[in-house]
Amino acid sequence: MNDEERTARLRTDMVETQIRRRGISDARVLDVMMEVPRHLFMEGHSIEAAYGDHAMPIGHGQTISQPYMVAIMTQVLIQACARLGKVLEIGSGSGYQAAILSRLFREVITIERIEPLASETAERLRRLGYANVTVVTGDGTLGREADAPYDGIMVTAGAPHVPSALRQQLADGAALVIPVGSRFLQQLEIITRRGSGFREESADGCVFVPLVGADGWEV
Repeated sequence: MNDEERTARLRTDMVETQIRRRGISDARVLDVMMEVPRHLFMEGHSIEAAYGDHAMPIGHGQTISQPYMVAIMTQVLIQACARLGKVLEIGSGSGYQAAILSRLFREVITIERIEPLASETAERLRRLGYANVTVVTGDGTLGREADAPYDGIMVTAGAPHVPSALRQQLADGAALVIPVGSRFLQQLEIITRRGSGFREESADGCVFVPLVGADGWEV
């Protein structure tokens, strides 16, 4: 078995055992997670570890999320959004989640507060051909007003509350998915905008690194 066949088998196993069997049913999510080569976003780890059922460190005190968590957040977001145009991701990490979103949304803007990680991720996404992703360095708790409004916003770090700027940068019909809670345990919150009003729902429990910034946790 060559490397391409090996990684294809590992992705198939990941999707079938970790994602589909846990109730992820949106064919768009299953297809894109079968397509995107997760191991290429995890330098320094074995290929087997890259497809394991767990989060993994990626340096700079950050992690790449468990495959199931990537899948559930992606499914919740795309099913809540009225349009799949421009999406904002808060917390670029290694770029894996941005790559997943890039196959579902027309344009992805992803914010990373740690400049060296942002630079590494931008180069990785460029090298792998994800041309509709833009990586910027900044405080994700403030969103990115220059490119607002967004058809969807995904936050991949745990917040003490929902940052007000992210609500305001949602387009009509857009959705925000964000883990909210303590530094050590959060719950996924889904906020959808309809005109000037917002609807809030809760989903799965989860554990993410803290969302650091002016409207988040202190360093």
